Amino acid sequence: MAVYPSEEWLQAYKDAINMSAEFRIAATDWEGDVTFVIEAEPDKGLHLDVWHWLDLARGICRQARTVSPDEGDRAAFVVRAPYSRWREVLGGRLEPTKAMVQGKLRLKGDLKKIDQNKKAVAVLVSLAARIPAEFVDEGR
Repeated sequence: MAVYPSEEWLQAYKDAINMSAEFRIAATDWEGDVTFVIEAEPDKGLHLDVWHWLDLARGICRQARTVSPDEGDRAAFVVRAPYSRWREVLGGRLEPTKAMVQGKLRLKGDLKKIDQNKKAVAVLVSLAARIPAEFVDEGR
């Protein structure tokens, strides 16, 4: 089982995206890379920010990797939140598009494009939530 957030988890996520017919259909108009910044919360076991980058194009994920802040910040979309907020998203307790509008997830990029692709965003979140993971704060 992969630890969230880790490179192993990210690669499992990429595989899940690429095996998803639902995402291929929902994201036929999506073109753009996305960086998810999982901000450190040392009290929860995450001591450094983690920058996960996805190169998404028309329903597939061409690449996924952990990147430096300089590289990750160049993505078309950068979504930032503390680790515990990402846990809420993955646990289904926070809807990401609504959270971006409310500022609970901070977006750098075109919110209108995100809103136009709500189904693709929902599928991405659903796929992420289904990846078996051990979270860094479990057992604390």
